[in-house]
Amino acid sequence: MARIAGVNIPTQKRVIISLQYIAGIGAHNAETICTALKIDAARRVNQLTDAEVLAIREYIDANFTVEGDLRREVSMNIKRLMDLGCYRGLRHRKGLPVRGQRTHTNARTRKGPAKAIAGKKK
Repeated sequence: MARIAGVNIPTQKRVIISLQYIAGIGAHNAETICTALKIDAARRVNQLTDAEVLAIREYIDANFTVEGDLRREVSMNIKRLMDLGCYRGLRHRKGLPVRGQRTHTNARTRKGPAKAIAGKKK
């Protein structure tokens, strides 16, 4: 198994698909990496040489924020909003949708399971 950015990427899959297992690398970035390093997109990870895997690892370290560093950066951005007390920070703190979605109905992913209203009779 090839280990890149602290992630064991699958060896039987194509390089572009396998790179997407790394947090912070999507389809576009995976394609960019392959074109920059002149790696054929149709090749599988187990067909790569050690030098190519090393080149991928170094390219990602130099050009992308991935995995733990990316998660830390995102969580610090959210914490900064909450500390400021701005509207988005308050929504994060209350566990409500942040980007203007309606909450009268829907928003169950963010709000959690519906709670029954106590004392309400028919």
